[in-house]
Amino acid sequence: MNRLVSIFALGFLLLTQACQPASSIQINEDSPPADESLTDEPSPPADSTPQPTPTPGSTPQPSSTPEPLPSVRIVAFDGNLYIRRGPGTEYNRIGLLKKGESAQVVGRDILSKWVQVIIPESERTGWVSLLTPFTKIEGDLSQIDSFTFTDWPQPAYIKNCTEHDMIIEPVSLYLYNLYANSVYRNEAQVDPGTYDIYDLFLPDGPLIQTVDIREGETFYITVDGNGTEHLCP
Repeated sequence: MNRLVSIFALGFLLLTQACQPASSIQINEDSPPADESLTDEPSPPADSTPQPTPTPGSTPQPSSTPEPLPSVRIVAFDGNLYIRRGPGTEYNRIGLLKKGESAQVVGRDILSKWVQVIIPESERTGWVSLLTPFTKIEGDLSQIDSFTFTDWPQPAYIKNCTEHDMIIEPVSLYLYNLYANSVYRNEAQVDPGTYDIYDLFLPDGPLIQTVDIREGETFYITVDGNGTEHLCP
């Protein structure tokens, strides 16, 4: 009987323990996973292959600078020199070298004795003749490149439309009156420049006017020394 009571008590004890809840597991969600790093240093780049150390002398060398133009200058040593748009008196005057002034030579025309210069106090270029006694070259002109200037000039003309003969100075160009128009003796081609027009049909040949002729222009003389106006036919 006692044995049966003991077995019954043991079974009751086991049954009461099985009905108790299991002890809970504590989880701290602020803690990082065990395999997460806590360092402040950045991760190495994906391509962490060591770079080769530069060797002495491997720095790229700068390209050599172009050689400067030869030092050649033209001097107006005994008078003034006109600077023209091209290598010839048929081109417009665009500058002046006064006596004693000089300009750098940067080119020369292969067909004539003219040199291309940098106009003083500007970045423009023009041409000066070597055929005048007022020029002097300083330096070796043969070191300057030559070329053919192909921007041809536009012709300029003076035409006399009056009934009086005229003379054009300083070139002493004689222009007949308009009645010689049939043979074009009252018209002539001139270089660009400044001209004085005189009436030859009046005593002492009075000055009628002074004109400045440019490339491509035709100047018509329409007033004689008496002030009589005429129309060009």
